[in-house]
Amino acid sequence: MSKRARPLVILAFVAFIAFVIWRSFQVAGYQCTVCMTFGGREACRTVEAATTPEARTSAINNACALLASGVTDSIACEHSPPIREDCSGLN
Repeated sequence: MSKRARPLVILAFVAFIAFVIWRSFQVAGYQCTVCMTFGGREACRTVEAATTPEARTSAINNACALLASGVTDSIACEHSPPIREDCSGLN
């Protein structure tokens, strides 16, 4: 590595680490608990996120990850309506 490139690589690495640390301290504003049923089984998951739609989608994806196997089943599960859904603000 050349002498010019080394400080740039170090600076980029430090900036990346700072970004990761900064994002890890961001407080979620919304929480969703979603229960899904698929293939005769049921799973519920609670997720916190910055927005309600983001929390809802993530909770559905997490619940379906336990219930479905394979891409086709996962898509079918994620597009089915939740049997229970409770979203609220954390603030």
